[in-house]
Amino acid sequence: MVQFPVALPSKEVHYMTLDQEGPLFILYLHNKDNRFTTEFCQSIIKALTIIEGIFFEAENPVDMALVTVGQDRIYSNGLDLAHALANPLFIDTFMLMLRRMLTFCIPTVAAINGHAFAGGCMLSLAHDYRVMRSDKGFICMNEVDLPSALAPGMAALCRDKSTPVTFRKMILQGHRFTAQEALDHGLVDVVCPEKEVLPKAKELALKWAPKAKAGIVYKQLKEEMYTDIVRHLAVPFNRLASRL
Repeated sequence: MVQFPVALPSKEVHYMTLDQEGPLFILYLHNKDNRFTTEFCQSIIKALTIIEGIFFEAENPVDMALVTVGQDRIYSNGLDLAHALANPLFIDTFMLMLRRMLTFCIPTVAAINGHAFAGGCMLSLAHDYRVMRSDKGFICMNEVDLPSALAPGMAALCRDKSTPVTFRKMILQGHRFTAQEALDHGLVDVVCPEKEVLPKAKELALKWAPKAKAGIVYKQLKEEMYTDIVRHLAVPFNRLASRL
């Protein structure tokens, strides 16, 4: 029996907190600017595994959904570049995390409370729905300005979750989308003031939580919808690193 809230990866090293509110699971990301390291990604995967366990242990499928949210003015500022450079296998863990979120067994909503840059943008795009803060914060893929290449799975995620024009603007221009621009380009579903981001995300999650009653079919439908993204995210990055 899981006792909520759950500190992840542990009470001693506390990057995020998983809590439950009725049919909703809320994953609070609160490690400074939520940059991705191997341990941070593994913690998100652990949270998904906990929820999956509850989902599959239920005698009959019930309403369920997941909301993720950052803190202050940052959802996530992306990869910890020093960690990524020092740990060649890290990118594989990051892409596994994206794949798990993309094809998760219940509806997912990203509550984008502030900046969602690079890896943070990709994590939000791996959710089913997105609610973004309207008064401050950008969603952006800034690899062209770093500069840094994208693994095929990363590019596939951004490409399939946007239009060709938006994809070009995102990747080749490194455009910083405001909330209204993100809404106009179809990158997010709802924009609202900061204080309403989490409540609106919960509202949207509750709206779609009944779809979890489809059981494993909900996950299977996502796997079919995103078959190209899933295939590309499964390519080990270490095979490509020398060419990127």
